[in-house]
Amino acid sequence: MKATYSLLLCACLSLSGTAQADTLRIPVGEQASGQQTPLPQRGATFDSVTARWGEPSKRHAAVGQPPITRWDYPDFSVYFEYNKVIDSVRLHTPKAP
Repeated sequence: MKATYSLLLCACLSLSGTAQADTLRIPVGEQASGQQTPLPQRGATFDSVTARWGEPSKRHAAVGQPPITRWDYPDFSVYFEYNKVIDSVRLHTPKAP
C-alpha cells in the first residue's frame, strides 16, 4: 500500500512543472489607419444614415423582438433597433506584413 502511494506521489511530482504563458497586448484600434471615417452615432435614424453615408452595400432583414436590422457598408456595419442606430462597428482589416 505504501509503495502504491509512493509511486503515485512520484508520478504526480514528475508531471508537475511550472506553467508559463505569454501575454499578448494589442493596442486599441491598432489595425485601423490614421484617417478613419466617422461612424453613425447612436440614435441616428435610417434617413440620416442614408443621407450621410448613402445606400448600404447590403441590408439584412430585421431579426428578433425588438427588431434589429443590420446595414453593411464597405468599412463598417450599422445596427438599428426599429429605425434608430444602436451601434456602429468598424470591420476588421488585417495589417499588411
